[in-house]
Formats: sequence, structure tokens, C-alpha cells
Amino acid sequence: MLAISQLAKRFDDGAGLRHLALEGIDLAVGEHAIVALVGTTGCGKSTLLRIVGGLDQPSHGEVILDGRPVQGPTAAVGMVFQEPRLMPWLTVRGNIRLALLDLPRAEQDRRIDGLLDAVGLERFGDALPRQLSGGMAQRTALARALVRQPSILLMDEPFSALDSFTRLKLQDHLAALWAEARFTLILVTHDVEEAVTLADRVVVMAGQPGRIRRELEIDLPRPRRRTAPEVQALKEQIIQALDLS
Repeated sequence: MLAISQLAKRFDDGAGLRHLALEGIDLAVGEHAIVALVGTTGCGKSTLLRIVGGLDQPSHGEVILDGRPVQGPTAAVGMVFQEPRLMPWLTVRGNIRLALLDLPRAEQDRRIDGLLDAVGLERFGDALPRQLSGGMAQRTALARALVRQPSILLMDEPFSALDSFTRLKLQDHLAALWAEARFTLILVTHDVEEAVTLADRVVVMAGQPGRIRRELEIDLPRPRRRTAPEVQALKEQIIQALDLS
């Protein structure tokens, strides 16, 4: 479904110097899979996610989605950032509607109602962002990304700014949404436990330029108990792989 081959990204700092952020990235992601990207700061995880989402272009290599090269943003790919990025003058419903302006109003309302219910915000459709908790704001951003019914959802550390209890609840909520809609999910995270709890595969990135250091398959049944010995053992493997980088 998604194939990344020999991907590299260089940035020009404006003073004639070029920074190589990514090099030699090869990665294949199948339908309905959950892949977590982990790695130390500066290894290019977010840059890779932005290229997959069509927000940046690679300097070399290509990203192929369903047989077609990714050359810009597309409705087939939804994205959730670390911050909700909501328009403060629009309600929850209005923020979600921004992703649907090309559709008939009745279809917009049908999709919005369904997503509000799915993310547990059915009573907050008319609330403004300033009236929401951090978790509720991020649920709104998630609903906005999913309302186009994308085949791939990209998430860049979406829960890192939340308190630990809210983060755990939203991880469980995301897992339930994925089980229902079965989109492909690629998640950037610094939380190793989050990666093991959610993902089918963890990709460890390292270095400057960023490269893939190791891939680990997570063959555990869902839902996963975070304190289970199997989860803890996989966390140790990932931490060791990060220490080698």
C-alpha cells in the first residue's frame, strides 16, 4: 500500500550550507497496519512523516501510495500534529467541517455527527477550543483528520503534551477507532510504551542523517496490558536499540 524507497532529504540553511536530514530510507507499510517511528531527537522522524503526507518533498527517492507517487497533500492521507491547531473562532463542529467544504452540506453534517460520536464529543459540537481540555482538543483534531475517511493516518507525537492519565486514555481510544475503521496508522512517538502498546511494528531511527537502525515486529494480541511481561520485554529491546544509536 505504502512504499518508501531510497528516500533522502536535504535542507538548505540559507547560508550555502546543506543539512542532510534523511538518507537511504526504505520502508513498506501494508494496509491496516500500525507502524510506530521512534528515535532520538533530530533523527528525522517528523521530516519523514511530513514527506509521506505530501507536506515536504524528498531530495531523492520516492513515496508510492496505492501505486501513485505522493507529490502533495491528498484526502487519502490524514494528519494529526503535536498541537491540535484548531481555529479559535470556530466551534468543534466548525473545525471539523473545514476538512469537508467540498462536500454537500448534508454529507458534511452526517460525517461530523458520526465522528463526534466516535471520539466522545457528541455533547461538545458547539464548544469553542478555549472551552475544551487538552484531551478534548486533540480528539477534535483527530476527528478532523478522520472525517475525510483517509486510508492512512499520520500522527506526530499527538499525545506528548498531555498529562499521563489523559495520554493513556487517548491511546486506548485511538486503538478502538483503528479497530473500527481499520485505517493504516503511522505514529511518531518518543514514548516506547506507547509504541509497543499500539503498533504492529516499531521502526527505530537513528543518526544525523536519519536512517532506519532496526525494525521490531510486535506480535501481541490486543488489547495489550501495559504491565504485561511481554510488553516490558519488548520495551527493553527498543530501549537497547535506541542506546546503540
